[in-house]
Amino acid sequence: MPDTAAMSRDEIFSNVQSVLEEALGADEDEITLDASLTGDLEAESIDFLDIVFRLEKTFSTPDKPFKISQGELFPENLMENPEWVKDGQFTEAGMTMLRERMPHVDFSEFEKNPEVNKVAEAITVKSLVDFIERKLNQ
Repeated sequence: MPDTAAMSRDEIFSNVQSVLEEALGADEDEITLDASLTGDLEAESIDFLDIVFRLEKTFSTPDKPFKISQGELFPENLMENPEWVKDGQFTEAGMTMLRERMPHVDFSEFEKNPEVNKVAEAITVKSLVDFIERKLNQ
């Protein structure tokens, strides 16, 4: 079992690639840092649970389990708060919440047209690598 705390960014990326190959049936050459999980790799919401499970399994060691809390990696229940979403788009308060909850995601492109149904497209392979790197270094 590798020492996950000492993993390089390249090792994390390689492991994320393997997880996405298994979970989504995507080819390794499609799984680039810039690839969007839903847009490029065609992940669906049901796949997110499988991805979380596989990431936990991949990055856990006997000494240190790697746990991802519900909603920590992928947003959930966003539509229920009227301060965050109005007319199908995230409000400024909603964007602030997303940036706080998901510091691993670059929302700069998404902010130009913050449609709720497109938020998952902002989650890239790089987002997953950043998330795992941050979490391993906590």
